[in-house]
Amino acid sequence: MRNTMIKEHERVVLKAPIAEEGLETGDVGTVVHVYRDGRAYEVEFTTLAGKTAAVVTVEATQVRPVSQREITHARELASA
Repeated sequence: MRNTMIKEHERVVLKAPIAEEGLETGDVGTVVHVYRDGRAYEVEFTTLAGKTAAVVTVEATQVRPVSQREITHARELASA
């Protein structure tokens, strides 16, 4: 049984890097689609300026909801 399902438009945190997209553990994205009753998500990762850095499909085990005590941390993306 699942705990609370992450919903569309909620922010999530990567639990492991996705190297082929230049994403690192801790990167924050926004869920843009929920698949298979929350078993997978389409997540958009953007720069702080609002430019889309990546849109990826991840399994539920690859992300977690943000907690109320976390803050955003900035890092520079590698050149595309």
